[in-house]
Amino acid sequence: MPEEPPPAADEASSQGAGPARVRAMVLVAMAATFMAMMDSYIVNVAIPSIRADLGASVSAVEMTVGGYILVYGLFLVTGGRLGDIVGYRRMFLVGLGLFTLASLACGIAPNPELLIVFRCVQGFSAALFFPQILSIIQTSFVGAKRDRALALFGVTIGLAAITGQLIGGVLVQADLFGWGWRPIFLVNLPVGLATIIGAALTMPGLKGAHRPRLDLPGVGLLTAALLLLSFPLAEGRTIGWPVWCFVMMVLSIPVFVAFGLWERRLQANGGQPLVSPALLGLRGYRSGNAVFLAFFACNAGLFFVLAVQLQSGLGYTALQSGLLFAPLGVAFTAVSLFVPRIVAKLGLHILTVGYALNALGYLVLLVTALLAGDGLTGPVLIPALVLIGVGQGLGVSPLLGTALAEVPPQEAGSAAGVLETVGQLGMSVGIALVGLLYFSTLGDSTSQHGYTHAFTVTLVLNLVLSLLALVFVPPLRKAAAAQMAAAAAT
Repeated sequence: MPEEPPPAADEASSQGAGPARVRAMVLVAMAATFMAMMDSYIVNVAIPSIRADLGASVSAVEMTVGGYILVYGLFLVTGGRLGDIVGYRRMFLVGLGLFTLASLACGIAPNPELLIVFRCVQGFSAALFFPQILSIIQTSFVGAKRDRALALFGVTIGLAAITGQLIGGVLVQADLFGWGWRPIFLVNLPVGLATIIGAALTMPGLKGAHRPRLDLPGVGLLTAALLLLSFPLAEGRTIGWPVWCFVMMVLSIPVFVAFGLWERRLQANGGQPLVSPALLGLRGYRSGNAVFLAFFACNAGLFFVLAVQLQSGLGYTALQSGLLFAPLGVAFTAVSLFVPRIVAKLGLHILTVGYALNALGYLVLLVTALLAGDGLTGPVLIPALVLIGVGQGLGVSPLLGTALAEVPPQEAGSAAGVLETVGQLGMSVGIALVGLLYFSTLGDSTSQHGYTHAFTVTLVLNLVLSLLALVFVPPLRKAAAAQMAAAAAT
């Protein structure tokens, strides 16, 4: 039975809406985007407060951070496919409602064990609603309107990642009502409720004549493969990389192969696979995933070691450390807002310019660290961070639409889920690789010289990762340009 194409219904609904409703819909989608991404980062600065209040161990608090990211990454593809099946708005509302309830549960958790459980529920629910945002944008807008929506989507992701730790630091330091760390979760309640109401009123509905089945064996195989790969990457560094971590990562390979074989068999028999094998045959989509992997690995690796360097190596407070990310965030936001105008002049060459500037920023960061030596301070890093922010501002928001340019509308949800999963996997890989190099170089040293040397060495790896992202941009750009030319010809 062929799958009902949901985008047609969604697109018609959106195009028939008035400008005020469309603006409200985009605002709702961005609020949800900000919450999902911010919760990946906001807990970091609250770790000491959580440990003191709940008597949690270091490993328990780290699972509070890692559990969200791990479960979120495991179910993004499934969440995207569920949106294709039951409707983007419906899945968005279900996921967001569960996320809001889980945030309340986290905010009143009486012990570390329940906090970890509720954080995992948060991650699962975010995986249900987050892919729907990109699917709604991709299927509800066309042309310049889609470009502007994607640019705003990219801005929101960057802002959430950059300001998450800053917002967390402000809330913890403010100690609202004497609640300590709890407001970092409770702040999601009013925002979540307002977003749910806004989504119910503004987002396009979907009523398909057919209700396809979910590929449950595919869900099981992909979840198992991602768990085998992601869990050791997320936890290996903190537990000393025992042998079983490497065994799990090796075992993920045959499970990924089994998933691919099952998906091909299911499609050949007329079924509806979780991830269409045809997606991997799209050159632009493959290249887009490669850029996602390398870019997020590079970015997450920098954020991780820079936070450690500023706080442990240079003695800055969590709030001071967060404030030093602000110039990067300001540059990212300012440039991203002008991306649609720049695209009108440069076309898809904006991707090449963006990722080239991003790599140049990492080179300047490395040279700055080498020249400063033991005199390295946070402020001297700001020019390089601004340059990185400019490059990312040019490259991130066009990347989403470009990577999905060849994707059929009926596959938008699962394709978006795969992209986001690859991004989450890239974050885990980046933190694992860069963290391993950083702490291996640091060794037992507690001196500023030792920290600065370790930071400088890891910047070489960050530079390599940024260059790797740049390598995959040309095939991505060419595939998307060919798709646009073909669409224009018809």
